[in-house]
Amino acid sequence: QVQLVESGGGLVQAGGSLRLSCAASGRTLSSYTMGWFRQAPGKEREFVAGMTGVNTYYADAVKGRFTLSRDNAKNTLYLQMNSLKAEDTAVYYCAAVRAYSPGRYDQSREYAYWGQGTQVTVSS
Repeated sequence: QVQLVESGGGLVQAGGSLRLSCAASGRTLSSYTMGWFRQAPGKEREFVAGMTGVNTYYADAVKGRFTLSRDNAKNTLYLQMNSLKAEDTAVYYCAAVRAYSPGRYDQSREYAYWGQGTQVTVSS
């Protein structure tokens, strides 16, 4: 089992940047498929970005603005968010699953482990 703790959220002006961190304990992060999801008030949780092995993939809404990376030595996943927009405002969740096949994991039901979330607020 893996435990996930997100950090790095906050209030930023539109056009600004934030870097979210997802620190894992209990298991080696590189053994898992990782994902970031977000949920805005009154909306369903939606996929943001994912990493399977060394492959990364993004939702169209964030492609070109967000970058996913992983530091294996720190067992931490990062989401660098640039050119932030008001519509990026949401609670951001880190998620993990022990996946045994390659592919794009962009559905929340596919993930077994979740962090508690971190709030990102972008003011326009």
